[in-house]
Amino acid sequence: MRRLLLWFKQDVRLDDHPAVQAAVKAERLLPVFVLDPSLLHTGPFGTRRMGMSRTRFLLESLAALDRELKQRGSQLLVVLGNAELLIPQLAQQLEVTSVLTLEEIAPEERQQVARVREALGPIRLLEYAGNDLLFPEQLPCPPEHLPHVFSQFRQEIENRPPVFQYRPAPATLPGVPEQSADLFRRLPTLSQLGLGEAQSSANSAFPFSGGETAALARLRDYLWNSQHVRDYQETRDQMLGTEYSSKLSPWLANGSLSVRRVAADLRRHEALYQANNSTRCLWGELLWREFFRRTLQRHGCALFQSGGLKATERASRLIDERFVRWTQGRTGMPLVDACMRELAETGYLSNRGRQVAASYLVQDLQQDWRYGASWFEEHLLDYDVASNWGNWAYLAGISCDPRRSMAFNALRQAHQYDPEASYVSLWLPELRHIPQHLRHTPFILSAQQLEALDYPRIGMVPAAWKPYLPEAA
Repeated sequence: MRRLLLWFKQDVRLDDHPAVQAAVKAERLLPVFVLDPSLLHTGPFGTRRMGMSRTRFLLESLAALDRELKQRGSQLLVVLGNAELLIPQLAQQLEVTSVLTLEEIAPEERQQVARVREALGPIRLLEYAGNDLLFPEQLPCPPEHLPHVFSQFRQEIENRPPVFQYRPAPATLPGVPEQSADLFRRLPTLSQLGLGEAQSSANSAFPFSGGETAALARLRDYLWNSQHVRDYQETRDQMLGTEYSSKLSPWLANGSLSVRRVAADLRRHEALYQANNSTRCLWGELLWREFFRRTLQRHGCALFQSGGLKATERASRLIDERFVRWTQGRTGMPLVDACMRELAETGYLSNRGRQVAASYLVQDLQQDWRYGASWFEEHLLDYDVASNWGNWAYLAGISCDPRRSMAFNALRQAHQYDPEASYVSLWLPELRHIPQHLRHTPFILSAQQLEALDYPRIGMVPAAWKPYLPEAA
């Protein structure tokens, strides 16, 4: 009897899933997800690999995957522990002939797959194309020869425009092995995992559930029903509301949504309604995701070093109380503080907010960029190892980009992207008691006034902020 084990990782969907398609012809199939509790422990930067928001979203996604599997005659087995131990143990116990999974690009994940393969012994581990936008045969050259700079990378890809095709989820799947019936358990709760109870936020810009069904519904709405994609370029830098960007990134990050499905639907939209600057801008973001994945694939562990891909000594290794105040949303710079409080409460933050908050930590506070990247790793719903660490390295000026750094004037950004101080007022209720025109610059108030507001005074006002201060300051 041909028995297969389907090992889900960051690919918790059935739509456009190469390993799922390969598993259809099995006589018995056991879909498995291993939830490793070590991801919830504190790491070298004082943060967890996965915090409450992303864990909640993952549990929702696993529940959705289980429902989809049951509709097709299967079921998801979720086990707690270490994949290197559990996958071989299950494979041997159930006498499977092969283990199917998707390829990984990050060093730790690749090493884990290698250890599982070794522990499986004579049982085959088959890897299929991972969550990349482009298959190897669609690349203009081998991955190691791709351009190191994004503009050149984009040009190379677009010189030979790829065609995107996806395969929908199969209508039915093989049943699970009979002897696995006693293995199935309820999904653990956040409390059981030691994370407490999730608190919903009425102010969240991402009020969506995890899972493939929700992902496809959002994609359908954004591209076809509302067609907000046609305004993407004009709205993507907004900071309030649910429609200022596609909001697809959390589902792409945990694999509830196939990036090739997004690209195919985007191309189909452009064919029917014509491309515009906004659809091309969204395509550019998909390419940025691919660029960071290929960068990680090429450079591996070097991306996570203090000096980054340039191996420079210029990168700060300083970490002090200013980092703590940054994580608490208590720096004294309102826009940055609002961003950090939104992130902590909801697990989501606009692209503009991420850039401003990250730049402020690295450029203004001169703190070690790796601590900021790790903080984002714990808190972001849409944490993706390549995109997160790649973007932080880019802002810190230690990526492959020829520019030294990319600094943002936080006060200029505040006036440009939050002109009425609406965003700051939402996330910093203590500043609602002062005139609107002062909410971006409370540091010009007296010490007594700030103390009454219970808001911290900024250490030093940068000279670059002076053109954006109130005239009276």
